[in-house]
Amino acid sequence: MTETVTVRVQRYRPEEDTAPWEQSFEVPYSEDLSILDALNQIKDQQDPTLSHRWSCRMAICGSCGVMVNNEPKLSCKTFLRDYREQAAVTVRALDNFPIERDLVSDISGFIDHLETVQPWLIRSEEQPVSAGAYPQTPEQMQRYAAFSQCINCGLCYAACPQFGRDPAFLGPGALALAQRYNLDSRDEGAAQRMQWLNAGEGVWSCTFVGYCSEVCPKDVDPAAAINRGKVASDINYAVNLLNILRGKDDA
Repeated sequence: MTETVTVRVQRYRPEEDTAPWEQSFEVPYSEDLSILDALNQIKDQQDPTLSHRWSCRMAICGSCGVMVNNEPKLSCKTFLRDYREQAAVTVRALDNFPIERDLVSDISGFIDHLETVQPWLIRSEEQPVSAGAYPQTPEQMQRYAAFSQCINCGLCYAACPQFGRDPAFLGPGALALAQRYNLDSRDEGAAQRMQWLNAGEGVWSCTFVGYCSEVCPKDVDPAAAINRGKVASDINYAVNLLNILRGKDDA
């Protein structure tokens, strides 16, 4: 007889349901079966109405994030074998986001936060294309390389208690992305981003639980990025205060 694993899946269909509910499925077990494979098996062979988000199956696109036994995970990178000793595997939509349908979270607020910190290279003057690329040494690249690995999966937001309490908090992903560009030698937009780091919803709202770094599938360490942002914010405050005092002395 084929061994099976019980997978309990959160269901929510807004046109029918007033609240999320749980449905159990029996999925054939194998050592190499991921949570995403299990969800696809359910959708393809048991219940075609199940909705979940995925794309690359290689932990690159970041779209398949779900809660697996109460932990934020990429379903393509998480395997049934890791839960074999447990009675069941429970899968639900990411915490701290509105549920659009079943396992699909509405991450539009998260995307808005990313855009807020202007995650692109800002230059005071753009050189013509004919001038070639902006040169950068390996040492300069290493300053921000770890923070550039973010795949915008949203797991850090599902893990962040501060974002859960206050959705206005820019959150670990956006603040890490701001730090990524502020540390880039080719960028000149740190002063523009500083207003968001200094803001009430910026780095100082972080209570440094650190769970965001624990769940990151790419080892970005957003908690470390936020701490570096706090240091930058302190320096910015001190410089501005010194300039004010100098202005008074000159007067």
